[in-house]
Amino acid sequence: MDGHGWRFARSGDGTVAGAHIETPGHGKTLIVRGWVANTVSMVAAAAMITAGVVIFIVPKLQENHAPTEMPVVASAVVSAPRAAFDNAAIIDREADGHYWTRADVDGTAVKFMVDTGASTVAITFRDAQRIGLKPEDLDFKWEIRTAGGIVHGAAVTLEKISIGRVEVDNVEAMVLREGLDQSLLGMTFLGELYSYEFRKSQLVIRQ
Repeated sequence: MDGHGWRFARSGDGTVAGAHIETPGHGKTLIVRGWVANTVSMVAAAAMITAGVVIFIVPKLQENHAPTEMPVVASAVVSAPRAAFDNAAIIDREADGHYWTRADVDGTAVKFMVDTGASTVAITFRDAQRIGLKPEDLDFKWEIRTAGGIVHGAAVTLEKISIGRVEVDNVEAMVLREGLDQSLLGMTFLGELYSYEFRKSQLVIRQ
């Protein structure tokens, strides 16, 4: 007998032979036999299973729908160090295909042709006079190979070369006594920069 007033009688083969239904409060018993009893038994069992499934599923659904706190993730943005390019200058390419610029050399304006193939800054005898280096008193003991042959030069140190906001101090240079028509801005200046870059018709130098 189950908790709802149902009493089942089973035959030897396990099937339900009959069912007694007692109606609470009325004292009456309803007798059901044969396949009807089997049907009643199956319905009752299904109802009990369904109740059990509901009991176990509902709390699970409630758990799944319970509000969960989102995890707090601490993030840090790491920026790669960047060079400050406030000190930069642009040198335009002239019609002859070379890059020419006017620089301040120890307070004197000097016109240079940029030459990345020159290992040093080269100063003409005339520009050396204008800068105040007194080339007539220098020792031209260095032999320098140029496209026109071997010439003689004197080693000097320029206090400062400035192009726009780009300034390089203590630049090693050579004053040439002959064989040089134009002062050259070579690698003893360019090599001290953060970068120099050719872009189409411009040379961008950064410090």
